[in-house]
Amino acid sequence: MIYITRRERFCAAHKLHREDWSEEKNEAVFGYCSNPNWHGHNYELYVTVKGTVNPETGFLIDLKLMKSIINTEVIDKMDHKNINLDVDFMQGKMASTEIIAMEIFHVLKPHFEKENVQLHSVKLYETENNSVEYFGD
Repeated sequence: MIYITRRERFCAAHKLHREDWSEEKNEAVFGYCSNPNWHGHNYELYVTVKGTVNPETGFLIDLKLMKSIINTEVIDKMDHKNINLDVDFMQGKMASTEIIAMEIFHVLKPHFEKENVQLHSVKLYETENNSVEYFGD
């Protein structure tokens, strides 16, 4: 078994907010992350796949293909967007780093399975000090 990780970056806005809570409760729970005017991050996304090397190519997966899958399915949809409003796979979901990472994993998994590799993990840095890593259900 071999593992390959690809890093991509995107910038996006979001806010943490529950419609069924008062503004006071949202602020008490989420702090400045519930700012009604939104806030943004420069995210770093690490996608790791695993499997066996193809003896004909010497590759687990062509890295150009891996980049294309990640960019088409995630980066193009999230970069310079509002995660709460613009990202199809985040509609109706809390835009926490935890849930964003989980949803990215669910979006990418079938695309890598088609290429006969297994999605191992998605690691998402929201800041240089805060990250989430998700390994699937």
